[in-house]
Amino acid sequence: MEKKKTVVEDSDRGIYDIKNKDNFSYKSQKGLTREIILDISKRKNEPEWMRDLRLKSLEVYNKTELPTWGPSLAELDMDNIVTYVKPKTDMKGDWNQVPDDIKDTFEKLGIPKAERESLAGVGAQYDSEVVYHSIKEELVKQGVVYTDMETAINEYEDIVKQYFMKLVPPEDHKFVALHGAVWSGGSFVYVPEGVDVEIPLQSYFRLNSPGAGQFEHTLIIVEKGAKLHFIEGCSAPKYNVTNLHAGCVELFVKEGATLRYSTIENWSKNMLNLNTKRALVEKNGSIEWISGSFGSKISMLYPMSILKGEGSKAEFTGITFAGKGQHLDTGTKVVHAAPYTSSTVHTKSISKSGGTAVYRGAVKVMPNAHHTKSSISCESLMLDDISRSDTIPVLDIQNDEVDIGHEAKIGRISDESIFYLMTRGISEEEAKAMIVRGFAEPIAKELPLEYAVEMNNLIRLELEGSIG
Repeated sequence: MEKKKTVVEDSDRGIYDIKNKDNFSYKSQKGLTREIILDISKRKNEPEWMRDLRLKSLEVYNKTELPTWGPSLAELDMDNIVTYVKPKTDMKGDWNQVPDDIKDTFEKLGIPKAERESLAGVGAQYDSEVVYHSIKEELVKQGVVYTDMETAINEYEDIVKQYFMKLVPPEDHKFVALHGAVWSGGSFVYVPEGVDVEIPLQSYFRLNSPGAGQFEHTLIIVEKGAKLHFIEGCSAPKYNVTNLHAGCVELFVKEGATLRYSTIENWSKNMLNLNTKRALVEKNGSIEWISGSFGSKISMLYPMSILKGEGSKAEFTGITFAGKGQHLDTGTKVVHAAPYTSSTVHTKSISKSGGTAVYRGAVKVMPNAHHTKSSISCESLMLDDISRSDTIPVLDIQNDEVDIGHEAKIGRISDESIFYLMTRGISEEEAKAMIVRGFAEPIAKELPLEYAVEMNNLIRLELEGSIG
């Protein structure tokens, strides 16, 4: 059957659509073969256990079927995806040593400025490798480790081997298996017991090469009583070929520790975003997810919290904006696996111009997880009569001592609200924008300042129709 060609509307996304010449020091062949994977592993000079994990993942990928639910992935053709693109630079610790074309892209995206003003450390990935990494000296003195995954394997191999793809094994689903086979880049964070990282760390992932995939791996371990806020940003310019993002995030939150993980996913609309994120939370620990999904043609993303320890907590706050040609299937999963655990889920979705926004969530309460509390609230706003919004919640409750509430609202902007604002001298376009910004405001206020500004900018671009 002939595959449908990826067509991307010719529209202006400003700084996010910066296209650099496709410069690279090495690019793998298209497709997914044992030889390609062995070549990637050899070029990275990996230990035998990592090479074996890649080969095992490839076997799992080849025998695992595509998901039978959610958006169609028929247009994904791995025979036409390049899985490894090494930029023409090694990792630097000084922005000035990063090649000009790459540095200028990150400057325009505001990453160095944010580092100078409000971050304790930054990692910047370009295509398949991290090109810049830094961490403030005072954190190093406290024993905090923040580096790229390749360096972590060399310098902290025992820790990485203990945790890598243990929380999200290759058998989990087809695209985790793909990730395990071809992963490259990403961030490793280790926060020792009792250390409070007061200023956030941030990693930014930029995919420049057309027809390529990005498969970064993020591994974060927050030890007993420690605290961390980690920010993840990502974007890519628009091409008329399919690009693929299948990263993996594994978060280990130990006893009494707190981790906040904030993301704005701003891929272009030729991107298939099939990302996997999961947290394991020990006794009295806490995971907070802040998630914004704007870009990509198709997204399937459901950050998962496993509340393993008594008294552990999970909070998920998310917003999705689906415009023309987008099918964004997002949500969250929570497993209550211990007594006195609690979770809060608060999501908002906006759809316009025929876009589809789906909330797909699951809350599972295990038989021993008595005195569980969970509150789920899903709100959807449709800006016209050709868009779609669905809420698909699953509650699997296996004991009676629980307090669980679920609320879902789907609606449209009322003509009365628009008319009221227009009588006050506000244009119809600005009236709609004000209502949408108000709808999104509870999410924006949870984000760091520069990300709240970015989110509002993305909403403005969507409402103007300038993101195709």
